Amino acid sequence: MNRRTLFTYGAAISGALALTLFIGWWRVNGPGAPEPVAQRPLPLTQMDFQMTDQGGATVGPASLLGNPSMVFFGFTYCPDVCPTTLSDISGWLDDLGDDVADMNVVFITVDPERDTVDAMAEYVNYFHPAIQGWNGTLEETARAAAGFRARYEKVATDGDYTMNHTASVFLFDAEGQFSGTIDYHEQREFAVPKIRRVLARTGEQSS
Repeated sequence: MNRRTLFTYGAAISGALALTLFIGWWRVNGPGAPEPVAQRPLPLTQMDFQMTDQGGATVGPASLLGNPSMVFFGFTYCPDVCPTTLSDISGWLDDLGDDVADMNVVFITVDPERDTVDAMAEYVNYFHPAIQGWNGTLEETARAAAGFRARYEKVATDGDYTMNHTASVFLFDAEGQFSGTIDYHEQREFAVPKIRRVLARTGEQSS
């Protein structure tokens, strides 16, 4: 066996090993890894917080039970992630057609100091009519985020502030069990089937 053949075999073996290690990392610690149980959102039935929707009604996790839910955390002063995601959600809801009536869709502000009930009502009005806007006190917002395992923080800017926050959309079934997430900028052909699977599961549970 000449040197070139040995080199070719060696490169092939090294490539296969690298691929195997990469797949292992992807499944264990990378994006393909299952979400650790401790970091998964709690079932809605185990959450405890109280907020106000854009119509002034008192709402909480129990308000979401009975229908599948999509929940997204953000704020009205958000320059890009929030309007982009809410526009994406509006498109997904359009794709659902009449099935949208069976979905709870909630946008929870992480900036209750600026996002009043009136501000939330005006903001969600720019998007799909099924989207609700919820706000609460600083304490209730923290309780809600803890239950959903969402993260956010206030970041000072030049004379003002902005908010960093989790950008994923949380999915729950009608019984309040966590059913997965839709990532920021996830393509429509992947996002909508995730929602339809949750809707289908609800139909199976009620039959």
